[in-house]
Amino acid sequence: METKITRRWQTVIPADIRHRYQIKEGDTLVWLDDGQMIRVVPVPADPLATLRGIGKGEGLTRKLLESRRKDREREQQ
Repeated sequence: METKITRRWQTVIPADIRHRYQIKEGDTLVWLDDGQMIRVVPVPADPLATLRGIGKGEGLTRKLLESRRKDREREQQ
């Protein structure tokens, strides 16, 4: 996909990308420049809501409890 830059240094986000990443009017985009490539990253209005459920099925509670058990064992030695 290609877009052009206007005289006012603006560009258009292609509709396919807007829909895929649910970018809406008023959303914020962060421009990351690593010296070789420019990346445009959408920032969700509520970043915490976006993360909700991302670890589902990972057994995170079990892993946390196991880690705490190991810490207690080390402390007792």
